[in-house]
Amino acid sequence: MGEMSGEKLNTEYKQEYVSDIKKEVIAFANAEGGTVFVGICNDGAVKGVDDPDEVMLRIVNSLKDAIAPDVMPFVRVDSVAIEGRNVIEIQITTGTNRPYYLREKGLKPGGVYVRKGSSSQPMTEEGIREMLLQNSGRSFELCRSMTQELTFREFYREMELRGFEIGDAQMRTLKLIGEDGLYTNLALLLSDQCEVTTKIALFQGKDKEIFRDRKEFSGSLLKQLEDVYQYVDMANKTKASFSGLERTDTRDYPEEAIREALLNSIVHRDYSFSGSNLINIYEDRMEFVSIGGLMPGIELEDVMAGISICRNPDLANVFYRLHLIEAYGTGISKIIGAYADVAEKPVIETTRNTFKIILPNINAMREKVRISEPEAKEENPETNKEDTQELSSEEEQVLEYAGKHEDFTKNDVVSLLKVSASTAARVIRGLVERNFLKRNGKARNTYYTLQK
Repeated sequence: MGEMSGEKLNTEYKQEYVSDIKKEVIAFANAEGGTVFVGICNDGAVKGVDDPDEVMLRIVNSLKDAIAPDVMPFVRVDSVAIEGRNVIEIQITTGTNRPYYLREKGLKPGGVYVRKGSSSQPMTEEGIREMLLQNSGRSFELCRSMTQELTFREFYREMELRGFEIGDAQMRTLKLIGEDGLYTNLALLLSDQCEVTTKIALFQGKDKEIFRDRKEFSGSLLKQLEDVYQYVDMANKTKASFSGLERTDTRDYPEEAIREALLNSIVHRDYSFSGSNLINIYEDRMEFVSIGGLMPGIELEDVMAGISICRNPDLANVFYRLHLIEAYGTGISKIIGAYADVAEKPVIETTRNTFKIILPNINAMREKVRISEPEAKEENPETNKEDTQELSSEEEQVLEYAGKHEDFTKNDVVSLLKVSASTAARVIRGLVERNFLKRNGKARNTYYTLQK
């Protein structure tokens, strides 16, 4: 314990868990970082904790609930053995959203603490204002990674494939190694130990009621980019159409649109928040959802016009050097351009903390337009027959049932398909909209018949 006892400037000892730990964490996160040990007395004597798992849970929950902004990306809580006893080690690095404060107190001297010497002290109002100004433009990428045991197999492979030398000098130039000689958060994102994942959900139909498949991809962002694209590409089906003897193959989604939407979700998300990138694939659309809304000063109209402020310029620079992106701010324009000859266009939705790109399924959209032309059905019975063949198995079952019964209700469909009421309603609604079924009655007296 002699070595640890000397680290009083950035080390704090607590014999047991107390609520004051929150203040210590805030103080370290607002300064140069540090370590809090629970189970060690002030004099360095190791007492240990009886139930480390329970204590760690209490600490994590307390920090999550009591401190704002979210400090957990910069805090690691572990159980370590010291002198044969279980001790809780809380590692804190400098946060990117300083100042941190107690939620119940707010941004006031009584709620904001900073480490000065070997003690944690309340900040003055002047100090709080100064810290707000100093950290308004601080980059998450360049902060020290809390994990320093990193490997870069995928990153080195990508660099070597493109003929780039990689060593300490190049790592510093690319800002994977900071001025202090330690790995940055950018290095963590590109390492094999990257903590961010990408989740894909494949749904049956147009809503989230029925899962067909779900996957989670981990590892370096470079590996995720490759693995996710391969999975999505397999889900991107091809449909053939004929004009006389000429055959035309059309994929559900333009490959370039998928690629650019995927790159956008990786390069431009806000990594200071924990959480996965999300891709939802439906029958009629594909959604790319990433954490982080628009950058300050940028409106959605600006994005659509090709104007962009990069949230992660150093990550974007790595992707640029690897020839994964061509130029900053061109991704959205390429997505829109990929749908230039298509009636339905991509949609971008933003909230304060999310950015969503919605790509319409070209083949599903064209099929909907074709089926919704009642004149064509009346004039050409063969077309009507072909449309029926394009129906889902559930829809075919309902039409077969309708042909055998004078009329039926939604509850009949629930029993027939063994599905929920909402799913039955969706199937019926699709058949009504496409003029296969006729809706009769109102409210509880509603029933359905074949369209004649």
